[in-house]
Amino acid sequence: MLIKQRSVPYPGLVSQIQSVLADYLTLTKPMIITLLLVTALGGMFLAEQGIPSGTLVLWVLMGGALVSGGANALNHYMERESDQKMIRTRHRPVASHRIDPWHALAFGILLNILGFAVLVAWVNLLSATLTVGATIFYILIYTVWLKKSTTQNIVIGGAAGAVPPLVGWAAVTGSLDLPAFYLFAIVFFWTPPHFWALALLIRRDYARANIPMLPVVKGVKETTWNIFLYSVLLVALTLVFFTTQAVEWIYLASAGGLGAILIYMAWKLWRNEGAASARGVYLYSLLYLAGLFVAIMVDSTVSL
Repeated sequence: MLIKQRSVPYPGLVSQIQSVLADYLTLTKPMIITLLLVTALGGMFLAEQGIPSGTLVLWVLMGGALVSGGANALNHYMERESDQKMIRTRHRPVASHRIDPWHALAFGILLNILGFAVLVAWVNLLSATLTVGATIFYILIYTVWLKKSTTQNIVIGGAAGAVPPLVGWAAVTGSLDLPAFYLFAIVFFWTPPHFWALALLIRRDYARANIPMLPVVKGVKETTWNIFLYSVLLVALTLVFFTTQAVEWIYLASAGGLGAILIYMAWKLWRNEGAASARGVYLYSLLYLAGLFVAIMVDSTVSL
């Protein structure tokens, strides 16, 4: 007996819809969202000193993902011309004309509105305000002004990416306290070495797009020294955080171990200035930040 296979109606249309949906997902930069949400979770666990409510976690993650995704979509819209000049970014959906710029703009605004509504309705006004405030800072202060005007663009602009731990803390407590600001500072000081390592890898792209990233303006040697300096300051800050008694020994051991590796890799980059070393620092810095905030979560739930 032959079994008749069902044919998919309009296979070309289905493929086209899947492609469009994939492009809109790309606009949100899912990998960046994931790291931001990990830092928000770290703030929640630390504030709770244990495992926070699953429902609250769900709403914070949902609202945070919507607003972060919206901010990234707006970034695609604002930087479409620069993206077209850079090999790394010229195939992005807006830069390559697969998504109309105005559609990306509307999509980004809509996601921010939805995320703000979720956080106001099911978390609190402070968390919602902080999240949307980060979007405004990221787009208007960093993207429009700082990125094309100063080599310190990522230093100041990094404040936007450091907001999620504040959001997580505020979601649990309804306020902002010293430990939350330590978490903010940790992400703030992490941002320059992370992005300068990337800038070393694609400095010709940035030069082509007339973006004054540090390695373009000051050169490789100056950039690698700044990566090393900020890495030392970052690790020192993570260790000083232990003295506040907001975190305990699991965190301290993790911060020390992860930090020692980061400093060694940054020192190696400063001494060698090779592309392989820059790539290593860039990739490890992602693991470093995620590992540090996972350690905060574990430390908050386990007593030694």
